[in-house]
Amino acid sequence: MAKRFGGKYSPDGQATTGPRDTVQSDQRVAVSSGRVKLLYVPAIILAATSLNEGAVTLVTALVGAGILTLAAWLLQEGLEAEAAYNARKVARRPALPRKMLATVLTGVGVAIAAFTGDSGTIGSVLYGIAAAGLHTATFGIDPMADKRMEGVDTFQQDRVARVVDEAEAHLDVMKSQIEAVSDRRLTERVEDFQIIARRMIRTVEEDPRDLSGARKFLGVYLMGARDATTKFVDLYTRKKDADVRADYEALLDDLEQNFAARTDKMLLDDRSDMDIEINVLRDRLKREGVSLKTKGND
Repeated sequence: MAKRFGGKYSPDGQATTGPRDTVQSDQRVAVSSGRVKLLYVPAIILAATSLNEGAVTLVTALVGAGILTLAAWLLQEGLEAEAAYNARKVARRPALPRKMLATVLTGVGVAIAAFTGDSGTIGSVLYGIAAAGLHTATFGIDPMADKRMEGVDTFQQDRVARVVDEAEAHLDVMKSQIEAVSDRRLTERVEDFQIIARRMIRTVEEDPRDLSGARKFLGVYLMGARDATTKFVDLYTRKKDADVRADYEALLDDLEQNFAARTDKMLLDDRSDMDIEINVLRDRLKREGVSLKTKGND
């Protein structure tokens, strides 16, 4: 289950086998945004085709276009939240049902668009209902229940969920900050560290008993990594200082090694606990006179 990561980045930016190649399954589910981006088009068309239709129609169309744009944005946010929810073992349902709000707004926006096209009140309402129904059929609704693991008490799972939410927030800030530099190598380096950090997150989610050993990493250390990334981006965007960049990459290397080592230790401890439980069970079965012969030993 545990895998060592190798292949550090070479000076020319080329990597051998590393986290990006070995733990793709640990990355968050990528959201296909093609269909969502298409939903911005109707708003543009509605606004453009109403420019010469008089003040009342134009204002009404602009309101409808704004509602459709908001609906598309909420849908994109909702799909990303759903992808993160599906990728995690333990997760809280989204606090704001973005996809369902997007459905309602899409229906309202389409109804307004139809009304500006002289469809009449009843026709516009019917168009809006149809659009909302198609939207739901295409994109579904938001997750409606917290995701929990069997055999783990609610208090422990809530603790894990809070720590994981905080850790994911720190990682999201790191990603958004480093993308501002527009440097592909730096972005990939941060992404590689995030893959390893999320490997620890998945380990904690699978066994909440590991939380005590990982809490400092997922809280204090990730907060420090977030703050260091913010400061680095501020300095590096003002002056492309090679020393500042080298220091930041060295920090990422240290974080990567420490997170990977701690995760491996947690996995080894879990294996040791399992071995102890197996040995105890074997001893008890022997005392009860139960044969433990395996295939090939008959």
